[in-house]
Amino acid sequence: MSRIEKAKAPSSLKGFKHSRPGLWLSIGTSAFGAISVAKDVRKAREESDTLKLVNALVGAAALVTGTALLVRELRRLGSDDVLLG
Repeated sequence: MSRIEKAKAPSSLKGFKHSRPGLWLSIGTSAFGAISVAKDVRKAREESDTLKLVNALVGAAALVTGTALLVRELRRLGSDDVLLG
């Protein structure tokens, strides 16, 4: 078995990222990222470091955008479900 074949994800996990549980896991991961951003903002304010504050705010904007994309994908996944109506 080659290194490439070993590095590939098992077939049962290939569609996980685009599944409902996978999307919820990604949203949860974003929530933990928000905690880190909040700590960075607090630390930048304590140190009066404008550059660190801007960096933390850009990170926060990225988290908000990423979470919004995940929620949109979750809604699309729900609307495509035949059993949900």
